[in-house]
Amino acid sequence: MSPKLKIMFAFLMSLALAFGYLDYFTNTARSFERLHIFLFNLCSGGTIILYFSEEKRRLTAKTITFLILGVAYAVLAFLEWYISAMAVSLVLAGIVESIRMKKFSVFPWGFVRYNEPVSAKFHQASLLCLSMGLFMSTAVLLNNEYMHWIYLPKLTLNVFFLGFSFPSSLITMSLIFSYMEKGGNGVVRPLKELGFWAINLGVIIFFIFIIFEQLAWQVVVTLVLFLAVAMILWIHVRLGLPQQQKGFLTSGLGFLVCTAITGIAYIFLEITPGYDPEKYRWLLRLHAFASLYGWNLCGLAVITRYFDFPISLNSKALIGGHWFVVVLLAPIGHLHPILALAAVGGYMAVLFTVFFSQRLAKPGLE
Repeated sequence: MSPKLKIMFAFLMSLALAFGYLDYFTNTARSFERLHIFLFNLCSGGTIILYFSEEKRRLTAKTITFLILGVAYAVLAFLEWYISAMAVSLVLAGIVESIRMKKFSVFPWGFVRYNEPVSAKFHQASLLCLSMGLFMSTAVLLNNEYMHWIYLPKLTLNVFFLGFSFPSSLITMSLIFSYMEKGGNGVVRPLKELGFWAINLGVIIFFIFIIFEQLAWQVVVTLVLFLAVAMILWIHVRLGLPQQQKGFLTSGLGFLVCTAITGIAYIFLEITPGYDPEKYRWLLRLHAFASLYGWNLCGLAVITRYFDFPISLNSKALIGGHWFVVVLLAPIGHLHPILALAAVGGYMAVLFTVFFSQRLAKPGLE
């Protein structure tokens, strides 16, 4: 990936985090949360997924178009210009599907083929989740803003738009399995398959339970997802190839475990008597930051340097700094503009370190 391209992604990701704080420090009827979500998940994450899928070292015309229209979609959704946003969403979904079908197939037969690498299954699931999310966002906009076919309190645009984080999560899973695909026989192979189905079906079912406000079932599904993540972490530690990337992806799985624990804790608090959402908003922030800027970023960062590893940096120091920013600075950034600036600054330091550290002439630095 060229330096200019890495600068652009670092800028978009940093801007996304900055927009996450503006609602606390500005008085406006419009929600900056949408820009926060879209600039990271759709514009940065979606474009990087397509870049990785096309297997080029540059952005193709399709991926450039996706990036431009993705930014346009984010702005249109923020401004609440929904007719234009729906039209752009359909074009974006078409671009994703054209890339997915060229790389895989029209129908995702690979999901049910046992000899298909699990990394390829997660990769195709990431693309399919991205295109389906774009198609479904059009349906949700059409229903909520114009047709009003159904009404569900949780079927809000901001809640639905959070689903755009799933493609980045799935592409990170694809990376994890790609670095251990040649290892393990016997019982390990079925466990990999189990991990694939548990994660994908679990996320879908969990999102349905969120929409229908089934808190008890959300706890059950979250526990299943937690066990699936723990199993994948065990396989990764045992079979992951001893490369520099393994440290970053192990850290990412650590963030995912943190996300699972905070998610379970928050759901339990929701079903307790006297629940006050404002009282536990800090936990929800920690959950969101660990997911977006912790877990998802680890995979996207590895993709941006995919052809460069090993790179010249102290991996342990960078990972420690990343955790400090995500679990401490970022969640308290809403308390004061200075803290928000510190969180964004720390996050930018992490991004520029991992994006622009020099490539090593010889492997060996961990």
